[in-house]
Amino acid sequence: MKTKEIPYIIILLFAVYFSFFYNIGSIPLFNLDEGAFSEATRQMIESGNFLTTYLNEHLRFDKPILIYWLQAYSIHFFGLNEFALRLPSAISASLWAMAIYLFVRYFYDYKKAFFSSFIMITSLQISIIADAAIADALLNLFIALSMFFIYLYWDKRENKYIYLTFASIGFGTLTKGPVAIMIPFVVSLIFFSINKEFKLWIKTILNPKGILIFLAITLPWYLLEYIDQGQKFIDGFFLKNNLQRFDSSLEHHKGSIFYFIPVLIIGLMPWTLQLFKSFKVKTNLEKYLLIWFGFVFLFFSFSGTKLPHYVIYGYTGIIILMATREFFDYKYMVIFPITLLFLLFLFPIMIDYIHIKDHFFNYMMQTSSKFFDIGYRGGLVVSMLILFSLIFVKISNTKKLIIMGFVFIFTINSVVMPTIAKIKEQPIKNLALFVKKNYPNSEVCMKGINVPTFSVYVEKITPHKDCEIILTKAYNKYENYTPLKKDGAYMIMKQK
Repeated sequence: MKTKEIPYIIILLFAVYFSFFYNIGSIPLFNLDEGAFSEATRQMIESGNFLTTYLNEHLRFDKPILIYWLQAYSIHFFGLNEFALRLPSAISASLWAMAIYLFVRYFYDYKKAFFSSFIMITSLQISIIADAAIADALLNLFIALSMFFIYLYWDKRENKYIYLTFASIGFGTLTKGPVAIMIPFVVSLIFFSINKEFKLWIKTILNPKGILIFLAITLPWYLLEYIDQGQKFIDGFFLKNNLQRFDSSLEHHKGSIFYFIPVLIIGLMPWTLQLFKSFKVKTNLEKYLLIWFGFVFLFFSFSGTKLPHYVIYGYTGIIILMATREFFDYKYMVIFPITLLFLLFLFPIMIDYIHIKDHFFNYMMQTSSKFFDIGYRGGLVVSMLILFSLIFVKISNTKKLIIMGFVFIFTINSVVMPTIAKIKEQPIKNLALFVKKNYPNSEVCMKGINVPTFSVYVEKITPHKDCEIILTKAYNKYENYTPLKKDGAYMIMKQK
């Protein structure tokens, strides 16, 4: 490491803290995904069954086992809390950023490596998944590693990189299933083919030692799970949660083929403008990175099920391309983040004028005005003023961009996300702790609502049915129940 490189490393470490670790232990878990993963892990620990995951009274085949094991291991050391549940994601994202730095430093230089990692760390969508108790940060770590090792093998023709590729794909498959195989498989096929090396690709994917490494990592759990659950595992995991996600819309997660364009614009904030410099490629590495992003973007654009985090599987490739180009002048780059922060500032004012068909969302917004306080409004105003004032400050464009990244991501994690959590999730946690303290021996259920974080905080299985104590929407009325406690848009009721 060069002496001049040390300040850049220090900046990255601070960025990692503010983007991936800051507030992960103080903001309540979000529904549905964080709640579902966390409750499945809690039930795994409670039951002692570390093979098959359950959510309340039902089998949960949404994802393979690795993230649950890591969350359980974290809980063993830190207890059942938000920090422990989110720690595996934060660490995974940190390793992902480090992998980007080392890869780009190897092929370019430490300054381009710095900006590749810094853009990744401070991008809105990546910060969100890195702070969440879900599988996506871990999956993206293994996708990035597998893609890096494939290219290193193509460039160096050394078998060790093939073995590392198969190992990374194996751990990715143990994290989220076939998608960890598909992306490196298809992208490498396209890349090797356009370089007229299809035979080498065949030889690569059929490497006997590589296949053995992959099977050694993945086969034990997949085989044991099949032995334990049989056709339920095949139907629930492979058919429903993988194949059906492409040819049909699961759980109403659908959209047009243009779905991921606004996702990109928002998800890559505050660096969105730089995206437009990343599509003109010359070198083999640049072609490879663009194929990586392009395949992910197009594949999931035509998929039946669409979720915002799907496009992140290709972010690493496009972010490196963004970082290795000359940057736009700061006065143009800052337009996108200031616009987003301004819209967030206006949101409380616009609530009364927003007409959404979701009655529960409208009710929640009506009860939320107190949370858009001076801290929320003032925090956004200060951030916008700092970003705007930098246009006129006489420092280098590089320093301005670094400050922009820090100000933006700190504002999101210290102002925006905590406010959303106070409105949407804190009432659920409060009511769960109320039930846990005052009705420890009562059967607890959910009625007319699905918020698995409630189960995590009450530390009980809470099925969807009538029972002694229920959590429901605050405006729901049931003749055989009497209200006990209301918080925000939710209410605890007790059977008469």
